[in-house]
Amino acid sequence: MLAGCVGQKPAEPAKPAEPAKPAEPAKKEMVLTVNIGTEPQYIDPNRATGIPENHITLHCFDGLTRLKGSEVLPAAAEKWEVKDNGTKYVFYLRKNGKWSNGDPVTAHDFVFSWKRALDPATKSEYAYQLYYVKGAEDFNTGKDKTADKVGVKAVDEYTLEVTLESPCLYFLYMTAFPTYFPLNQKVVKADNEGWTAKPETYVGNGPMKMVKWDHKSKVELVPNPNYWNRSAIKLDKLVFTMVEEYSTELTMFEAGQLDVTNDVSEQEIPRVQTTPHWHPVTNLGTYYYLFNVTKKPVNDVRVRKALTLAIDRNVICEKILHNAGFKPASAWVPPGFPDADPAKDFRDAGGSFFSVYDPDQARKLLADAGYPGGKGFPKIEILYNTNERHKKIAELVQAMWKKELGIDVTLKNEEWGVYLDNRTKLNYTVARAGWLADYLDAMTFIDMWISTSGNNDTGWKSKKYDDLISKAKKTADNAERIKLMHEAEKMLMDEQIISPIYFYIEPKMVRSTLKGASFSALGLHDYHQATIEK
Repeated sequence: MLAGCVGQKPAEPAKPAEPAKPAEPAKKEMVLTVNIGTEPQYIDPNRATGIPENHITLHCFDGLTRLKGSEVLPAAAEKWEVKDNGTKYVFYLRKNGKWSNGDPVTAHDFVFSWKRALDPATKSEYAYQLYYVKGAEDFNTGKDKTADKVGVKAVDEYTLEVTLESPCLYFLYMTAFPTYFPLNQKVVKADNEGWTAKPETYVGNGPMKMVKWDHKSKVELVPNPNYWNRSAIKLDKLVFTMVEEYSTELTMFEAGQLDVTNDVSEQEIPRVQTTPHWHPVTNLGTYYYLFNVTKKPVNDVRVRKALTLAIDRNVICEKILHNAGFKPASAWVPPGFPDADPAKDFRDAGGSFFSVYDPDQARKLLADAGYPGGKGFPKIEILYNTNERHKKIAELVQAMWKKELGIDVTLKNEEWGVYLDNRTKLNYTVARAGWLADYLDAMTFIDMWISTSGNNDTGWKSKKYDDLISKAKKTADNAERIKLMHEAEKMLMDEQIISPIYFYIEPKMVRSTLKGASFSALGLHDYHQATIEK
C-alpha cells in the first residue's frame, strides 16, 4: 500500500467554483393591442364590407399590391406591365409567395377568388368593385351564365393577365382592396361557408395569421412564417379587441391594456387632445343617413329633402363632435379627391347641393308632401348600430325633426352584424351609415349607388344613373369621366336618397411608442411592420 503511494503527486487544491452566470432575462413579447370596436361580420375577403372586417383581412391576406398611405407597393406581385393602352395588366407573382399552410400562392388562386366574388351565388356586396375587369359585370348580373368571358386568366403558375373593359387610372389601387385578394381554392372548396370560422382553416397569404378568435372579445394574429417578407415583421402578436363602449376602451388605453383605440368619445376629446397619444386621422369619408325609398313616407323625395334640411349640421359638429375636425356636409363626395385638373379638388369643383340647415324650406317641403306641421305624418324609426356617438346624433336628429317638422321619431339600435343584415334587407325606414373611400378616386363614392351595387341599401334603382356610371368607367378621357361623375353626384343629391351629415375624421388614441404603423385616409390601418419602442 505504501509502495503504492511512492511518486504519487500531491493532490491539487480544489479550484474555487466559478460564480454562476445570471440567467438572461426572457425576451419580452412585442404585442400590439388594437381595438376595432365590434365583432366583425364576414372575414371572407370576397364578402367583407366593413372596416372592422378589413382590419383582419388586410393583415391575413396580401393583394397583388399593398398601399402605404397613397403609395402603391408591390405585394403578392413583385412587378407588373401595363399594355394595350391601359386595358391589359400582366402581374408577375413572387415565386416565394406561400399560403400560411405552406401551399404556393399561384395565379390560379387569384382567378379562383375573383370569379368566386363575381359568382351571384356568393352574394358579394362588393362584386361591383371588380366590374373594371372585362366581362365581370355580365357574369355577376347573370347576363353571362358562366365566368368564361371574365378577363382574368393564369398564363402560368406565376403570371396573371387581366383585361379591363377600358383604361382605369387607379386600377393598381383596386388590386390592394380585399375583394381583389386571392383565396386558397383547396381550402375554400373544402368548406365554402365555414372556412373562415376557425383559425385552423382561415388560411391566408398575408403577413399575419389567425391563431385565436374569442367571439365578441378578441382576435389574435401572429406572424405568418411563410410570408415572403417575414423578416420585416417585428411584432410577436397583434391582438384586435372588440370593445364597443368608448369609455371602456379609453380606460383600457390609459391603463396600458390597449395601444390603439378605435375611437374617442366627444366629451373626452378636449381632455386627451393635449396628450402625446392624441392621433386624429383625416379620412376620405362621409357620415350620412340613408332612406329606404321603397317605404312610405320616405318614398317621397319632398319628404327626404325636408328631413335633410331640418338637420342642423353645425350643431352636430360643434355640440356633439366638439369641432374636433368633423365638417358639416352638404354633398356626398368628401374633399380630398382630384378633379379633372389634378390641382383642383373634386369637392371644390362640384360645390354644395343643399344648405346644411334650412328649417323654413324643410317645413314647406313637408307641407307640399301633404304633412303641414307634421300633421298626419306616420311615426318613423331611425336605425343605428350600437355606438355612443350614433346614439347621441340620432337623439339630436330626433329632437330637431320634432322641433322643426313636428314629427315623431323612434330610435332603434342593433349590434353590427344584425344592423348590416337589416340594412341590406331594407328592414328600416331611416338608417345611419358611413362610407370611407376604397381608393383615391371620387368614383369610390359615386359607383356605390348603381342598381347592382351590393352597398346600395336604399332600394333606389335608376337606369339613367347606371348609364352615367357605365359611360364614366368606359371613357378614356379623364375630363369627360370627371364631368360624368359630377352629373351623377348632382342626380344623387337631387333624388336625396341619402342625407350626408358630416365629413369624417377618426379621433383615435395611439400610444406614442408605436412606430411604423400606416394610418391610411382610406380607413385601412396596417400594423404589420409596426414596432413598439421601449
